[in-house]
Amino acid sequence: MPSLFDPIRIGALKAPNRIFMAPLTRARGTRDHLPTPIMAEYYAQRASAGLIISEATGISSEGLGWPFATGIWSDAQVAGWSVVTDAVHAAGGRIFCQLWHMGRVVHPSLRGGALPVSSSPTTAPGLAHTYDGKQPHVQARALTLDEIGRVIDDYRRAARNALRAGFDGVQIHAANGYLIDQFLRASANLRTDAYGGSIPNRIRLLREVCVAVADIVGPDRLAVRLSPNGESQGVNDPEPEPLFVAAAEALSALAIAFLEVREPPPDGTRGRPDHPPIAPAIRAAFQGVLVLNSDFGRDRAIAAVSSGQADAITFGRAFLANPDLPERLLRNAALNPDVIETWYSQGNAGYIDYPTIAE
Repeated sequence: MPSLFDPIRIGALKAPNRIFMAPLTRARGTRDHLPTPIMAEYYAQRASAGLIISEATGISSEGLGWPFATGIWSDAQVAGWSVVTDAVHAAGGRIFCQLWHMGRVVHPSLRGGALPVSSSPTTAPGLAHTYDGKQPHVQARALTLDEIGRVIDDYRRAARNALRAGFDGVQIHAANGYLIDQFLRASANLRTDAYGGSIPNRIRLLREVCVAVADIVGPDRLAVRLSPNGESQGVNDPEPEPLFVAAAEALSALAIAFLEVREPPPDGTRGRPDHPPIAPAIRAAFQGVLVLNSDFGRDRAIAAVSSGQADAITFGRAFLANPDLPERLLRNAALNPDVIETWYSQGNAGYIDYPTIAE
C-alpha cells in the first residue's frame, strides 16, 4: 500500500509526497486585496509540500468579504500572485489557486453598502469580519438566473487569471458555508427553480462552475473542496450523504485532478459531525484522487493513506507553524505550536518567522 511519503500523480502534476498544504486565510494582502511580497516568502518556505493550495482567493469584489484577503480578478492581482508562484516554483514547489466566492458571508461595508448575494434571501449567523471590527451579518439577496450565469463567468475569468499568474491549477472552494455550499445544502437553498429543491438541482451550480473552469484550465488541473458533514457558518443539510455522493459522482465524471473533503473526526476538537462520516461513501463514488482534511496528526494521516481511505492529506495549522512539515513528519520530529493571535494579523510575526528543524 502507498505511504504518506510516497509520490503521487494528481492530474497533470506529479507530487513528491502526499502531504499537501491546506488553504489557509492569513490576511497578509493589502486593503485593496493585492498580494504582498512577504506572501512569496511564506509560500516558498512551504514548497516541500506535495502540493500547496493557496489561501482562499476572491474571484470578484462581490465575492470577497474578508479584510486583507487577496483576489484574482484584476491585472494588478495577477502581477502580485506571479511573484508568489515564481518563488514557489524556484523553491521546487507546486501551487494551486483556491477560487472563492463567499456569498452571504460578505458584509456590505466591504462593498460600498451593496447587499451580499446567495442562493436565497437568508442571513448567516454570528458576526462578519470587517475593517471596522466584527459586525452582524445582513440578509443576502437571491441571485437571479442571469446573475448566476455572470458568476460562472467570474469563475472563468479567475481561472484564466490564475493561469496567467503561473498557478499550476485551481481549486473550487465549494465548502465551509460559502456561495457554492449555500447552493448545495438545503438549510441555505430555498429556491424553487432549476438551482433548488432536488439534489440534481442543488449540485447544478457546482457542476456548471467546474465545467466552465475545466474548459479554461483542463480537468487535470482542477480540484474541488467539499465539507459534507456538520454545520458550517449556518449551512447544513438534513441528508448529507445522498447529496454529497451525487456531487462526488458528478465530479468523478468530469475527471478532475482531485477532490478534497474536509470532515472533522467524530472525536475532533473543533466540532462533532451531525451524522456518521460521509468520506467513505464519497471514496466509493469518486473514481479519482481523494484528499482528506481536518485535524489529522501524523499517525492518523499515515493510517488513512496506508489503508486506502485517502490518497493524500491536507494539513492546515501544522503547515502554518511548520514550513518544513514533510521533513518533520518523516522524522517524527516535534512540531512548532501555532500562535492564534497572529493567524490574521498583518506583518511578519507568526507568518514567515516559524523556524525549520535546521534553524
